[in-house]
Amino acid sequence: MTGISPTLESLNLPGFKAKKVAIIAAQWHPEICNNLVAGAQLIFESAQITYENFKVSGSFELPLAAQLKLNQGFDGAVVLGLVMRGDTSHFDYICQGVTSGVMQVSLAKAKPIGFGVLMCDNLQQALERSQVGLGVGNKGEEAALAVLALWNMQA
Repeated sequence: MTGISPTLESLNLPGFKAKKVAIIAAQWHPEICNNLVAGAQLIFESAQITYENFKVSGSFELPLAAQLKLNQGFDGAVVLGLVMRGDTSHFDYICQGVTSGVMQVSLAKAKPIGFGVLMCDNLQQALERSQVGLGVGNKGEEAALAVLALWNMQA
C-alpha cells in the first residue's frame, strides 16, 4: 500500500521538545527491527524530541511494554517489530493480539503509540518497509510521525 504520510514539515511542533518518547522494539529479526528503530530515531532527532530505546522479546510483548513506559511518565511510545507469516495460524493470533493490545493501551492512557509492527508474508516485504533514510518508506519513521501528528492534535 502506498500513500502520503505526514511529514515533519507538515506538522506544527509547539512545545514538543519537552516531551519524551519510548521507542520499543522486538528482538526477533534484528536486521529489520534495528532499521525500524533507526527510522524512528531519525524523525525524533530531526524534531529534537527526547527518546529512549527499549527491547522486548517479541512483538506480543509490545503492548505491555508500552503501557509500562507510559505509566513511567513517557508522553508517547513507538512500538516496532516484525511478525512473519508461517505455516500455522500463530501469525493471525499474534497480529490480532498485538494490534488490539496496542490500541487498548493507547486509548486507556490517552497517549499516542506509533504502530510500526510489520506483518509480512515474506522477508522481502519486510526489507522494503524497513529501508533506512528519511522519506524512503521506513515504517519506523511513519510510526514516529504518527506520534507527532497526534501531539499536534492535542496542541
